[in-house]
Amino acid sequence: MHVIEPSTPKQFEQYYQLRYDTLRKPWDQPEGSERAEDDSEAIHAMLVDDAGEALGICRLHLNTPQDAQIRFMGVRADKQGQRLGDQLIRYLEDRARELGATTMTLQARENAVNFYRRNGYEVVEKTYLLFGSIQHYKMAKQL
Repeated sequence: MHVIEPSTPKQFEQYYQLRYDTLRKPWDQPEGSERAEDDSEAIHAMLVDDAGEALGICRLHLNTPQDAQIRFMGVRADKQGQRLGDQLIRYLEDRARELGATTMTLQARENAVNFYRRNGYEVVEKTYLLFGSIQHYKMAKQL
């Protein structure tokens, strides 16, 4: 397994399909809702197996030159609980440092707070409800 930054149409197709399958489909959201207006300005990361199949996805962008943000983190349902997300986090933290960021922030779903805590993030505040039912928490870490 290794992390890549998708660059081909096939890789981006896998990337967005997994993003939809993990973050939108379980809540009956329409296809296309997994995309964001600023995706073209973000760094996308995808954990793939030896056959090139997507196992996890995530993206990074800079809010300011010093503040990076992780968004759209998802790991394939049958691979969750195996610490695969740790590899994506480490990869994007390294990329953020390369870009000069000193802080990483994110909005964690309630069921992911402990995952991010294990990776050194702390809850800053309770923020919003996604789809009227998924509580989110702003979390941060010094890089």
